[in-house]
Amino acid sequence: MSITANWSYPTAIKMGAGRIKELADHCKSLGMKNPLLITDRGLAPMPITQNARDILEAGGLGRAIFADVDPNPNDKNLAAGVKAFKDGGHDGVVAFGGGSGLDLGKCVAFMAGQTRPVWDFEDVGDWWTRASTAGIAPIVAVPTTAGTGSEVGRASVITNSETHTKKVIFHPKFLPGVTICDPELTVGMPKVITAGTGMDAFAHCLEAYCSPFYHPMSQGIALEGLRLVKENLLAAYKHGADIEARTHMMSAAAMGAVAFQKGLGAIHSLSHPVGAIYNTHHGMTNAVVMPPVLRFNRPAIEDKITAAAAYLGISGGFNGFYDYVLQLREELSVPDKLSALGVDTSRIDEMAAMAIVDPTAGGNPVELTLEAAKKLFHECI
Repeated sequence: MSITANWSYPTAIKMGAGRIKELADHCKSLGMKNPLLITDRGLAPMPITQNARDILEAGGLGRAIFADVDPNPNDKNLAAGVKAFKDGGHDGVVAFGGGSGLDLGKCVAFMAGQTRPVWDFEDVGDWWTRASTAGIAPIVAVPTTAGTGSEVGRASVITNSETHTKKVIFHPKFLPGVTICDPELTVGMPKVITAGTGMDAFAHCLEAYCSPFYHPMSQGIALEGLRLVKENLLAAYKHGADIEARTHMMSAAAMGAVAFQKGLGAIHSLSHPVGAIYNTHHGMTNAVVMPPVLRFNRPAIEDKITAAAAYLGISGGFNGFYDYVLQLREELSVPDKLSALGVDTSRIDEMAAMAIVDPTAGGNPVELTLEAAKKLFHECI
């Protein structure tokens, strides 16, 4: 079944197979005449990327590309991207790819209009009000994975290359003007990326749902996002060309990012230091640390998880849900321990100190103390 829809929540979303062909039109609708397509190194030579550039060129918008982007984008990538944007006289950004391409593309569009350093706009209090809004370039987002949800987000995660800490940079104008969700772009993903990004979407929905903060809209979106992942991730993983499953996973990814306005938790606050230091895949790292965090949070979330399990058609309450997560990880070939991703115990103290001050830690249902973080890292590694 072909699923096509236009939504305006929280931005203009063009959902459906083949809709990448609308790329030039949507760029023009935002006033772009000379956009810069920003993606990561791995994606740059791929046919889907070249096709997107062909579509821009056919629309009279050139085919400029910047792809000097690491898997965990950092301030050096950002500076190079802003320089390429300014040197090329560009007037908009097509943020293209998974989380790295999307996050860096959005941040380049934002920083092209700023004179202050990027760290001045970390997601702390009202720091975003420091920004000059005049020079922020318009953004069209084109996700090629179904995981981060950055295509509907108002922030980017940028690694500080000196301190190896991940910082959340926030401004309302990070929200793309148009997002094109074309599931055909995700068909060629390697199975390991389908698994990792899908588990990232699952983690976003799960942590948002469990967060103790009051946000009923996000609560409902998170719960439905969990259902879409449960019913479609394995199909997308086993049968990569299943467009219906791929479409539902793109919806779940966007829903996870909308839902986590309600908060994230220890899955992410443990995952961020690991990714910053060991350069692991973010979604796969989330998947590995998920069961120990569920056990840690159980006293505070048992009733919530029991209710979610009933909605998802999982019997056995919390235990049934926990067993489902273990089974899903196994079917997706997610390793049981972080050691399989190259992580060792030598930097646990450092990572634990980073985890408890990570902005996501405040949304965990059980307080994440330094001792608790150390213990969780030992369990995970």
